[in-house]
Amino acid sequence: VQLQACGGGLVQAGASLRLSCAASGRTFSTYATGWFRQAPGKERECIAAISWGGGRTYYPDSVKDRFTISRDNAKNTVQLQMNSLKPEDTAAYYCAARRRTDYSGSYYSATSQYDYWGQGTQVTVSS
Repeated sequence: VQLQACGGGLVQAGASLRLSCAASGRTFSTYATGWFRQAPGKERECIAAISWGGGRTYYPDSVKDRFTISRDNAKNTVQLQMNSLKPEDTAAYYCAARRRTDYSGSYYSATSQYDYWGQGTQVTVSS
């Protein structure tokens, strides 16, 4: 699977952005996916994750109620809607995919749990 992320940009605090990640391959619907971000000098962190079927999602408290992850398996895409952006959301954002290894329908929030990564897309939020 190859992942291509897009949608980043420079916005003011309070604005919204929608990131999109397009995946190659016919079996994308069997991959759990996630969005991560990494700010300079900080570790990469998961800010949203979704199970392969889309039935389960995860958000850390830092983005809960502001960010929404969704997926369209028919189009092989996963999106991240980001609202009420804050300067602390500034980072490079990455999408990731994990091959299905069971039918538990889980989401995954650790970088080590993912098999494929897209290139980053930069999000910069000015105050």
